[in-house]
Amino acid sequence: MQSTIVTAVLLPLALAVVMLGMGLSLVPADFRRVRRYPRAVAVGLVGQMLLLPLIGLLIVRVVPLQPDLAVGLMVLALCPGGPSSNVLTYLARGDVALSVTLTAINSVLSVLTIPFLTNLVLQMILGRSTTIVLPIGSSLLQILLITLLPIALGMVLRQRFPRGASRLEKPMSRLAVGLLALIIGLLLLREGSKLPGFVVQVGSGVLLLNLLAMAAGLATGRLFKLPLAQQICVAIEVGLQNGTLAIAITAGLLNNAEMAIPAALYSLLMYGTGFAVVLYGRRATRAATLRTGSA
Repeated sequence: MQSTIVTAVLLPLALAVVMLGMGLSLVPADFRRVRRYPRAVAVGLVGQMLLLPLIGLLIVRVVPLQPDLAVGLMVLALCPGGPSSNVLTYLARGDVALSVTLTAINSVLSVLTIPFLTNLVLQMILGRSTTIVLPIGSSLLQILLITLLPIALGMVLRQRFPRGASRLEKPMSRLAVGLLALIIGLLLLREGSKLPGFVVQVGSGVLLLNLLAMAAGLATGRLFKLPLAQQICVAIEVGLQNGTLAIAITAGLLNNAEMAIPAALYSLLMYGTGFAVVLYGRRATRAATLRTGSA
């Protein structure tokens, strides 16, 4: 999946707009609350850095995949969540401050972990290794421009104009859903002819990675008795990976287009499963609110 105007311009722009809307719903106290509850951060990091690679390893052992496709699936499992996980957490009524925190920490840690673990994967599956150097500067700049800067701007606007920010929250949420639907439509229109081939080659493995990772994140959050909003956040952070980064590593740094197929398919399918989590999160939050109100 090569970069086009959809992925290079429209997607980052749409995500930045959604992040601005998220910023309007956040206050500094949200991030101070995350610091007071380090267990949620620890659970999210363990799920992302440990459980997810183990799930990927299980899948490539169980599902019959060509070696290059197996490597591509593992590289995807090693990638952190991206801005899309923050957007879906916001739409699913999850803990947005926790989501942003986990994405930022995982993105920094992945600069160190991905090169090392990818080399292990190459040795394990293909019997060879290579030297991988992630573009640290461009990766951090992308996080800054698409995620942190719009969120900070939204928070400043909320602090300076609280009434106006409150009035904009619902329209911005609806705009986020509309933009996300538009992006999915454009991606399907552009890649629709390739989709059947991708599904045949690696569809079951990609879907299993997505679903098992989200289920593991949700189960871990429940096991450690995190609040519902944090459970939703951890499920999305563990379950949704940065497919763009995985494509950059496989097709770019490793120069293997076939290895990029799992990430290309994942980049399309994750929005469908992501919307399912959004629906679950909204319904669960509504039900919890009703129970609290009737108690």
